[in-house]
Amino acid sequence: MGQETRTVVHDSSLEIEACLFRGLERPFPNHFHEYYVIGLVEGGERRLWCQNREYPLREGDLLLLEPGESHACVQEGGRLDYRALHIPQKVMLDLAEEITGQREPPGFSPKVVADREAACCLAALHRLVMEGREGLGREEGLLLLLSLLLRRHGRPFGEELPPCREEVERARAFLEEHWEERVTLEQLARAAGLSKAALLRAFAREKGITPYRFLENIRVAKAQRLLEEGVPPAEAALRAGFSDQSHFTNRFSRFIGLTPGAYREIFLDKEEG
Repeated sequence: MGQETRTVVHDSSLEIEACLFRGLERPFPNHFHEYYVIGLVEGGERRLWCQNREYPLREGDLLLLEPGESHACVQEGGRLDYRALHIPQKVMLDLAEEITGQREPPGFSPKVVADREAACCLAALHRLVMEGREGLGREEGLLLLLSLLLRRHGRPFGEELPPCREEVERARAFLEEHWEERVTLEQLARAAGLSKAALLRAFAREKGITPYRFLENIRVAKAQRLLEEGVPPAEAALRAGFSDQSHFTNRFSRFIGLTPGAYREIFLDKEEG
C-alpha cells in the first residue's frame, strides 16, 4: 500500500491556495467549499456527484466548482493524483472584473471538462505556486488560466478587443527598460494604459508570446552576452535578472538548446584556440 500525501501551499501575493494530493483512496462525502475550486486529475478514476448530476472523473479532466456547490466522489480505479487551486470569492470577483469588465461572480458549466490547454496552464501555474516562485509569471498565469476557463466554460466572454498596437509597444518598451527589476503585471498594465487582462490578450496576439515569456527572452539574451564574455553561469544568472539558478538553467537550456555552462565553454574554447 502506497502512502497518501497531501501538500497545501498558500500564496499570500495572489491570495490563493494550491493543494497537491498523491495516492488518495478514500471517498469524499457530500460537502461544499466557501471558495472556487479549479482542479486537475493527474491519475486514477473517480465518480463525482455535483448539484444532482453525475460525472466521471478521469486523468486529464478539469474540475470547476463554485462556492456552495455540494459535491461528493468515490474511487473507481487507481489511486487519485490531483492538484487544485482554491480561489476565495473576493479574489475571483476581482479577477472576473479584470477579465470581463463586469463585476459578477462567474459560473462554470459543466463541472467536469476535458480541456488540454487549460489543464497545461493550471499545472504550470500550480507548480510556480508550490515552488514559491516570485514575479510576473504567477499573476500572468492566473489571469491566462481564468481567461481561458471563462471564455470556454463560463458565461459568454464578450467581444474581442481591438489590436491595441500602441499599448503593446508601450508594454514592450517598459519590459526592455526594466528587465533587471521585478516587474509586476500592475506596473506593466499601467505603462501600457490597459487593464491587466486586456494587456495579456493584446500582447499575446501582437507578439505571439505573453509578457512574461517576452521578459524571459530578454533576460536569456542578456545572459548569453555575459556568458560569451566568460562570466560564470551563477553570476550571469543574477546579472540577467534570474533570482533562481535552477530556473535560469532550465529556461536557458530550453531557449538555446545548451546549458549555460556548455554555452560558455564554446567561447572559452575560442579564446584558448
